[in-house]
Amino acid sequence: MVWVPGGTFQMGSDNHYPEEAPAHLVTVDGFWIDRRPVTNRQFARFVIATGYKTCAEIPPDPEYHPGGLPDRLYAGSLVFDRPHSTYDLRDRNRWWTFLQGADWRHPYGPKSDINSLNDHPVVHVSYADALAYAQWAGRDLPLEAEWEFAARGGLDGAEFAWGDELAPGGVHLANTWQGEFPLRNLRQDGYERTSPVTAFSPNGYGIYDMIGNVWEWTADWYSPRHGANAAKAGCISRNPRGGLMDGSYDPRKPNVKIPRKVIKGGSHLSAPNYCQRYRPAARSAEAVDTSSSHVGFRCVLRLPATR
Repeated sequence: MVWVPGGTFQMGSDNHYPEEAPAHLVTVDGFWIDRRPVTNRQFARFVIATGYKTCAEIPPDPEYHPGGLPDRLYAGSLVFDRPHSTYDLRDRNRWWTFLQGADWRHPYGPKSDINSLNDHPVVHVSYADALAYAQWAGRDLPLEAEWEFAARGGLDGAEFAWGDELAPGGVHLANTWQGEFPLRNLRQDGYERTSPVTAFSPNGYGIYDMIGNVWEWTADWYSPRHGANAAKAGCISRNPRGGLMDGSYDPRKPNVKIPRKVIKGGSHLSAPNYCQRYRPAARSAEAVDTSSSHVGFRCVLRLPATR
């Protein structure tokens, strides 16, 4: 793990997606954070030690999926499936498939494996799966503010984790999508899907893969906006938490009461024409029972630096 000294920084952004606003000052205490996302190798040790089964390996509960057809409530997970024609980019169902037999051992379906992916980030892990691993390891999942502070690597206010240019000098510094999403990935960064967790240089704190490769779970409930700076001058929120669980439900699905957590960092599917969320300030919502081929996690430890 890497010690992040903590401090005051500007969290969020007023220049991109509405859920990142308003930019506001936040203070976080120092903490330890995993130098890399949790890998398949590490997650396998956890499963061997505990016999744990991930959410993707267990058929979903019909109670939480009203109207779901019984023959469709099978164990599986969401897998990116490149389409063959253009259409409305708002229709994500065009490139996501809930695939039976997809799980952390079989990231692209039952015929795939992780034999050559030991050092890639584990995927197809729900929030509960990530938290179970963290608790087994004697750690926790990061608060959104902790995650964003660590991702910035000491560059407060910078657009990206390495500065203000996405690909300085034409060099890609994270595993993202180049080309027209979701039809064509030019792979200028060298990768079509996930990459080894140390494939790109670390940020200013020595932390790898905070941007791109896979989204990462945080401990905070999602809210559609940040809270603003306190009205009283000099009063800065310390180690803030996100919204309330009841406010995290997806308003587009009023009959589905599955709460959502904040995920951060973007992934190898984040593209300039679709999802410019490969930035520390960027955030998105993910239902706690959902797993997919582009979401993973890392852990934190809140102990003094002298330990």
